[in-house]
Amino acid sequence: MNFLIRLRPADALNFLFLLGLTIITVFFSHRLPQAWTLVLLYSGLILSQALLIMFQGRGRLMHWTYHLIFPTLCILAIFDSLELLVHNINPQDIDPLLIRADFLIFSGHPTVMLEALMSPLLTEALQLAYLSYYLLPVTLGAALLLKKDVQTFDRALFLIMLCFYLSYAGYLLFPALGPRFTMRHLQTVDLQGLVLAGPLQEILNLLEGTKRDAFPSGHTAIALTVLFIAWRHVRRLFAIFIPFVAALIVSTVYLRYHYVVDVLAGFALTALTLIMGEAFYGYSRNKRTDPDR
Repeated sequence: MNFLIRLRPADALNFLFLLGLTIITVFFSHRLPQAWTLVLLYSGLILSQALLIMFQGRGRLMHWTYHLIFPTLCILAIFDSLELLVHNINPQDIDPLLIRADFLIFSGHPTVMLEALMSPLLTEALQLAYLSYYLLPVTLGAALLLKKDVQTFDRALFLIMLCFYLSYAGYLLFPALGPRFTMRHLQTVDLQGLVLAGPLQEILNLLEGTKRDAFPSGHTAIALTVLFIAWRHVRRLFAIFIPFVAALIVSTVYLRYHYVVDVLAGFALTALTLIMGEAFYGYSRNKRTDPDR
C-alpha cells in the first residue's frame, strides 16, 4: 500500500484497475473462452507501466511515452478487452429498461423521432464530431505537456483515467448494446452522410464492436470532463472544444449509439468523477508529501 501511495495518482489508479480486472478474469475464467489471454494482457500492461515508471526520466521520447502515449494505449487496450469480458460475465443486457426510460421521458423513441431532422450534411458533421471523442483528451494532454505544466497534466490524467475506468465499471455492471442494434427494426431512415460518415461508421463498428458499452455514455462523460479541465487550465482550448463537445453529445443519440438516459448518466458520471477525483487527488498528494499524515 505504501508503494501505491508514493506513486502519482494516475499510476496508482491504473495499477489498481488492472489488478482488479485480473482478479475478475481469474475468478470468472470458467466463463471466459480467452481468460488467460486477458490475464496476459493485463499483466503485460502492469509490467509495462512499472518499467516506464523506472525509466520515465530517460529522454524526451520516454517522457512522452510515460505521460501520454502509454496511458492512451492502455485505456484503448482495456476498452478493447471488454468485448471478451462483459457479456460473458454479465449476460443480462439492460436495453429494455433504457428503452422504457426514454419512452417515458419523450413519449416516443428519440432515435426514431430524430429521423425528421436527418440530412446527409448533418449526419456527416455529427459523425466527425463523434470521432472527436478520441482526439479531445490527447489534445488536452499534449497541450499541457507542451506548456511543461506537469502538475496540471498529472491531475488531468488522473481525472480522465478515473472517468474512463468508472465508465468501464458501468459497462460491467449495466451492459447495454445501444439503439443502433436494439432499435434497428423501428428505424425507417438509414443514416447517410456525404463522403466520410459511411466509412467512419464501418471503422467504428469494427473497432468498438459489441462491447455492451452504451450505459453510461462514456463519450459524454469524457468530453465533459476534458471540457471542464480545459476551462480551468487552458482557456483557449476550452473555446475551441465547446462546439465539438456540444455536437458530440448530440451525435451520440442522433447516430444511434446511445439512448438519452445514457447521456444523462454521462453527465452524472462527470460530476461523480470530478467530486471523487478531486477529493482523492488532494488526499493522495498530501499522503505523498507527508506519509505520516
